[in-house]
Amino acid sequence: MADQVLDVKGLNCPLPILRAKKALKDMATGATLEILATDPGAVKDFEAFCRTTGNELVESTQEDKTFRFIIRRAA
Repeated sequence: MADQVLDVKGLNCPLPILRAKKALKDMATGATLEILATDPGAVKDFEAFCRTTGNELVESTQEDKTFRFIIRRAA
């Protein structure tokens, strides 16, 4: 279970990334953020976001039209 959940369903790029970035900023190193999104572009966006920021994309799944990501905050 994630430390915090961020529901960005219905929002399109770049809002899911911007909201996740803001949420992660206030979290402790090693904490996890679960993100729920409906934008299909979010899959590549969150992969790129984690690659460039050093945060860890722990999980990326899809159930129906909802994409679920778990990101672990880096130092």
